[in-house]
Formats: sequence, structure tokens, C-alpha cells
Amino acid sequence: MTKKDIVRTISDEVGLTQQQTKKIVQRTFDSIIDTLVREGRIELRNFGVFEVKPRAARRARNPRTGDEVIVPEKHVVTFKPGKYMEARVQEADLSGQTDAKSESTADDAEDILPDSNNHTTPSTKVSGRWDED
Repeated sequence: MTKKDIVRTISDEVGLTQQQTKKIVQRTFDSIIDTLVREGRIELRNFGVFEVKPRAARRARNPRTGDEVIVPEKHVVTFKPGKYMEARVQEADLSGQTDAKSESTADDAEDILPDSNNHTTPSTKVSGRWDED
């Protein structure tokens, strides 16, 4: 999926033009980048955590020549998915399986996935919306 696909999907669902939606999506991405540069971490509940981490300098080898090369220290962005995303991806991976293993995993996922019939306290159930706290 590309950014253009995301814009098209959101535009269709919300009823905005694709140009308006593109500006919103781009501003969202820019805001995430700006926050990472400024603060080094951004947490989007039920979606995941982006974090800037240092990667130490190291020695490596040039695969063509075999010569040793010094790779300098740098900062990399890492992403750790939230519980809801993990459960949804796991559910999608298991959807093709029809045995006892997939049933037990589906039961385990119920602890994490939102229950549409039971709206208890937010701390015990995940809403499924990454933009809500």
C-alpha cells in the first residue's frame, strides 16, 4: 500500500477531496517526523511506538573488495507495534488455518482485541482506535 492508496481510502470514507486528504496525511507524517527529531519518541496508543535509538560505530567489510570499513555511529528509527496491532496481524496470519492451534490462539487474542458488546473501563479493554487514549 502506498501513501496514495491511504489518501484514496480515507478520502472515500470521510468524504473529503483527495487533495484535502493528501494535505492531512502529509501533515500527520510531517508531525511524526518533527516529534521524533525534537523528542526522540512518539507513542500512538494501540498503534505503536516510534523511537530514535543510537547505533554504535562498528567495523564492517566491503563485500566486493573484502576491505575493512569503519561504519560511524548513527541514529535509527525503531518501531514497536502496540498490542492491538500485534493481535490483528496475528489474527490475519492465522485466518487461513482451521485446527485446534488457531482456535486456542484466537481465544488468547480475545484478551487483547476489543469486544463490541462489552464496553467496560478503557483500562481493561482496547478500543481498537489508535487515535484515542
